Amino acid sequence: FRATNFLLAGRIVVVAGFGYCGKGVAERAKGMGADVIITEIDPTKALDAMMQGFRVMPMADAAKVGDVFITVTGNRDVLRDEHFAVMKDGAIMANSGHFDIEIDVAWLEQNAKKKNAKMRHQTDEYVLSDGRRLLLIAEGRLVNLGAAEGHPASVMDMSFSDQALTAEYLVKEAMNLKPGVHTVPTYIDKEVASLKLQSMGGKIDVLTPAQDMYLNSWEHGS
Repeated sequence: FRATNFLLAGRIVVVAGFGYCGKGVAERAKGMGADVIITEIDPTKALDAMMQGFRVMPMADAAKVGDVFITVTGNRDVLRDEHFAVMKDGAIMANSGHFDIEIDVAWLEQNAKKKNAKMRHQTDEYVLSDGRRLLLIAEGRLVNLGAAEGHPASVMDMSFSDQALTAEYLVKEAMNLKPGVHTVPTYIDKEVASLKLQSMGGKIDVLTPAQDMYLNSWEHGS
């Protein structure tokens, strides 16, 4: 946690959202010794989190006990006035999911009695009317971009490859596609994954004809 010099081991980290990104944040926090709480609105994802050993509770309850809060939802006002009102003095907040609206920064700006801007690298301190201090990293913007270097080139090459091949697909198939949002064809994802795997020295198995027939038949298996 370069922006805060904060030791996560033994602390309570609240992760809002247990999608792909939320899972990654939760797993890394757990790996660094934190006690991780998940907040969710989807019962399936919440159950997934519990089955992986995380505590699950509403944000109204988690706000009272958390030391660090990381929003990863893609929605707005995940942390807001009712949560700020019960947070511990010194609670740290960061967003790793969406634009700078997951945390209600506007409320903090309007209602904090004092703001100590950039008290540490990309960390602002908001002093509330009762004297409690809440720390906000990277102005509530994407923390991996605002307080670190973001995604390495070895990750972005896959994103850009997918985008380039999808753009080519749209041009070639323009006459066959209806207006709207379309899913990236599976073969493009697999092509990019295969090329990346090869560049990293990885190799995979190939199904035998019998295995392929078995997987594509309804007459066998359960």
